[in-house]
Amino acid sequence: MTMQSILGNFALILFVLMVVTGIIWVLDVFVLSKQRRAAADRALAEYDARTAKLTADGIRLDTQQNAREKLEAEHLRQPTWIEYSGSFFPVIALVFVLRSFLFEPFKIPSSSMVPTLLVGDLILVNKFTYGIRLPIINQKIVQLNDPQRGDVMVFKYPMDTSQDYIKRVVGVPGDKITYEGKKLTVNGKPVSYAQQDDYLDDESLVYKKQFKENLTGVEHRILNDDRAPTLNLGDVREFPNKEACTYTNEGFTCTVPAGNYFMMGDNRDNSADSRYWGFVPDKNIVGKAVAVWMNLSNPRRIGGIQ
Repeated sequence: MTMQSILGNFALILFVLMVVTGIIWVLDVFVLSKQRRAAADRALAEYDARTAKLTADGIRLDTQQNAREKLEAEHLRQPTWIEYSGSFFPVIALVFVLRSFLFEPFKIPSSSMVPTLLVGDLILVNKFTYGIRLPIINQKIVQLNDPQRGDVMVFKYPMDTSQDYIKRVVGVPGDKITYEGKKLTVNGKPVSYAQQDDYLDDESLVYKKQFKENLTGVEHRILNDDRAPTLNLGDVREFPNKEACTYTNEGFTCTVPAGNYFMMGDNRDNSADSRYWGFVPDKNIVGKAVAVWMNLSNPRRIGGIQ
């Protein structure tokens, strides 16, 4: 499932705007404002000299009392482009910092994480829980926590890092993941499933089997479609470390390489994920999805993500 942020390349756009408005703000504070002050002082000195001469010559001036103040204000007034830059810079800088290092908003455009996340959900992604990364280049500079099985994680799609994907972490480095008969086994231990009421898929208007999956202690709901096979072998692509996986008509077994993660969508038969395009390297991690903050068509969706 592809998932785009509110604007494509928004982080880069925001960074450029911050730099441009910041340069203008600094230039105004340290150079242009002083030039305007000097120009105002010269104009006031000329005004005072002219007024004094006319008064000495016995010429009565019929001027407004605040003419001097208006003259000064006119010379000190910021040009519109500088005024707007100075106003926008702190706002843009704050948004950039919050979005780059704390929380970033995303919108869910497809159904591969149903029933956990629905199309149209606006979610918040914690950018620092897995470590602090430099914006734009996504380079980790401070290591904090590692992704855990069951986490709902946003990452750069390994086949096209310009796209953001969201899936659930099923395997961490070193795990042996087996998926057969539409059921997971992690390190030789079968994952437990409790059947729930069937789920009506809003897109296909077809009921799907719904289960509560206990992924090594993390409970969440998944969907299975009886009409779909366990795995579409024809959709499996070439990917790095593919030799760590064995595929059969019944499913597959993969051992997760160091520094990588195995991701799957909760809508198991409607998700293009690690089963088909491989592992997610640590360098591709964006953050952990933590909350739905809005769904315009369903406000009751607001809340945490399980």
